[in-house]
Amino acid sequence: MIMKNSLIILLCFAAGVLCSYWGIIPECDDSLSLYILYVMMFLVGIGLGSDLTALSAPIKKYKFQILLIPLSTIVGTIAACCLFSLFCPIPLRETIAIGCGFGYYSLSAILLNELAGADIGTIALICNLSRELLTLLTIPLLARYCGKLAPITAAGATSIDTTLPLISATLGEKYVIFAIFHGIIVDISVPVLIWLLYL
Repeated sequence: MIMKNSLIILLCFAAGVLCSYWGIIPECDDSLSLYILYVMMFLVGIGLGSDLTALSAPIKKYKFQILLIPLSTIVGTIAACCLFSLFCPIPLRETIAIGCGFGYYSLSAILLNELAGADIGTIALICNLSRELLTLLTIPLLARYCGKLAPITAAGATSIDTTLPLISATLGEKYVIFAIFHGIIVDISVPVLIWLLYL
């Protein structure tokens, strides 16, 4: 079911590209993506505000040690992007910004479309969608060979939504709270880090 949903998203993206390429759908005004971004940020705020206990409960139980999980995801991703930029024609800032989507392909793609242009926005969409799909495919392997927290950090922002059911099934229910807290913090960091890069 999880893979089915991800494949549907991938097929919708491919259909959009093909429809635009063949001229079936007229080009959209660039300002439309900005309004979609505003709506998405509003919905993210509603989602976080509707379940604040998901954020406060793990802090009370594990104190600030629990912050090391999302922090390692953020630092590790940025470090990997810096290393990758040495072999990539994309400038360092854009490479880091793409990585700072942390799998949140819809939000990061729209943000970078506005801040860095359509090319970088498209690359961000493909890279972050790929991160989600690869995580879904490799969660059991990551848990077995890289440790119980590896699937959570690999999932990035998606550890709170699309990859959460498989994380729960693979790691057990006691890791769900780590995945939720991790997803919330990484979700929040996506727009913050990307905007900071383009100040």
